[in-house]
Amino acid sequence: MDQSNENAQLLNFVYQNSQMGVDTITELMDITTDDSFKERLHDQLKEYRTIHDRAARMLEANGFNEEGLSAFEKIRTYLMINFQTLSDDSVSHIAEMLIVGSTMGIIQALRNIHRYSGKVERDILELMEYLRNFEENNVERFKAWL
Repeated sequence: MDQSNENAQLLNFVYQNSQMGVDTITELMDITTDDSFKERLHDQLKEYRTIHDRAARMLEANGFNEEGLSAFEKIRTYLMINFQTLSDDSVSHIAEMLIVGSTMGIIQALRNIHRYSGKVERDILELMEYLRNFEENNVERFKAWL
């Protein structure tokens, strides 16, 4: 596979991952009623949007197409969140959901960093590493809410 395809693949992973974060946090902000927790979610949402916008700009600058989440993935996420919070919409449960989601993001990020290291442009790999670090910080921050 040539480098431009690998660059596009990794950027699209960051783009989709950050889009999932934006969609998930937006949905959860409507569910929780705890103001301090909402403030934390708002901070996280801003960072996901920043990462998402940066990935979009990098995709465009490199002439790549953005591959966003499919309608099916968006609906599935919406249903999963609403199903999981139907019987327990406590801050503790939502924090647990976010920790699980961020942990999955860390695992996928590490796999991609190992897979694409030395094969993609440095700034693209750095964005992937930035997203991984952000997800690791999210896990730590949400532990306080358990």
